[in-house]
Amino acid sequence: MAMRGLIVVSLLVLMLMLRSSRSQYVPTWESIDSRPLPEWYDQAKFGIFIHWGVFSVPSFGSEWFWWYWQKQKIQPYVDFMQKNYPPDFTYQDFAPQFTAEFFDAKEWTDIFASSGAKYIVLTTKHHEGFTLWGSKNSWNWNAVDVGPKRDLVGEMASALRAHSSLRLGLYHSLFEWFNPLFQQDADNKFTTNYFPTTKTLPELYEIVTKYKPEVLWSDGDGDAPDTYWNSTGFLAWLYNDSPVRETVVTNDRWGYGSICTHGGYYTCADRYQPGHLLKHKWENCMTIDSRSWGYRRNAPLRDYLTIEQLVSTLVETVSCGGNLLMNIGPTRDGRIAPIFEERLRQMGLWLGTNGEAIYDTTAWRAQNDSLSPNVWYTYKPKENAIFAILLEWPKEGTVILHEPLATQGKTQVALVGHGSLKWEPVKPNGLRVLLPQLSFSQMPCQWAWTLRLTGAT
Repeated sequence: MAMRGLIVVSLLVLMLMLRSSRSQYVPTWESIDSRPLPEWYDQAKFGIFIHWGVFSVPSFGSEWFWWYWQKQKIQPYVDFMQKNYPPDFTYQDFAPQFTAEFFDAKEWTDIFASSGAKYIVLTTKHHEGFTLWGSKNSWNWNAVDVGPKRDLVGEMASALRAHSSLRLGLYHSLFEWFNPLFQQDADNKFTTNYFPTTKTLPELYEIVTKYKPEVLWSDGDGDAPDTYWNSTGFLAWLYNDSPVRETVVTNDRWGYGSICTHGGYYTCADRYQPGHLLKHKWENCMTIDSRSWGYRRNAPLRDYLTIEQLVSTLVETVSCGGNLLMNIGPTRDGRIAPIFEERLRQMGLWLGTNGEAIYDTTAWRAQNDSLSPNVWYTYKPKENAIFAILLEWPKEGTVILHEPLATQGKTQVALVGHGSLKWEPVKPNGLRVLLPQLSFSQMPCQWAWTLRLTGAT
């Protein structure tokens, strides 16, 4: 018995020592911002954003449908409702039509994995307040009580972990447009906090402990400060005591004024593309449908970005030190529309050939070439490899790279997916790479091409 007691005490001491050895963060931005970003996120480079909710039922105009129709009364939304629905139809009446009968989490996982993405971010709750899991704090306004009658978040999390190496990320809106508790707090100029204490914070703690996301994507501060949301208090718990404390990453949308200033990685704005290197890790969250995050039945083909545009966006983003979070909007019945699936699979084909120039890379000393347009650089320090990604295939059969310093007899150049290439120095500095004459079927890929340089600086 004495020996057993000694073992128990020793284990308790060891647990306390391990806990004390971890960094302990206090609820101040100075402390929260000092946490190093887990390495996996910067290495991943590419994720898939999924906007899905009751707004997928009208699937008209935007995922902000409710706000534009009822609050701002924008005419196309008002006209759409008047032409297609009875006068007493409310936004809540859309919820039973959010059926998700074709939603197959494994099928979605297969599509996401085929894209080459390393993580996903699923909307658990957008500004409409409808939760895709059975939130105890969202009675009769969640996917278990109404509509699908299923825990959509749980199904997605389980399939992702069972059938892929993708990491789970969850989006959660802090505020809700028409929640009376939030409106009451707003009327009180946020001197009261009925809404965050009874709704937002309980939901955040619940989705973290229940689903263990490794990305927590906050949004929608409702012009309320971070102190109203108790953001630093929640993040201190997330980093100190949550089940994902070692690997979770968060963004910068934790209250009015925090964006591009506090939190984990910076998003700064939707579709953010600075075009130059930033000192802080950042993310470009953008949409394949250039005009909406949610699915639109009335979207014309011209509004969807081409694969050339998407590859270009990925390349520029990674070259400048960012991650790309590329959004799709599923349908109300749980389908990923063919045009979204095609774009995702095309991206996967491109990354299948050129992924070494994207994953596990860092920004190089130059981001784009100062002489040749549409050439972007990345760098892999462990291999001392410079990657020059050509967004267009040069018509002349050669490309001049002005930035790398090459040495004859030492520098080697290869077209990724093809093989070694010849090159010659140019004055005052740089090199001219002689590209091979290839037929369409011989090209290593169809959209952008990567040159791998070793023995150069």
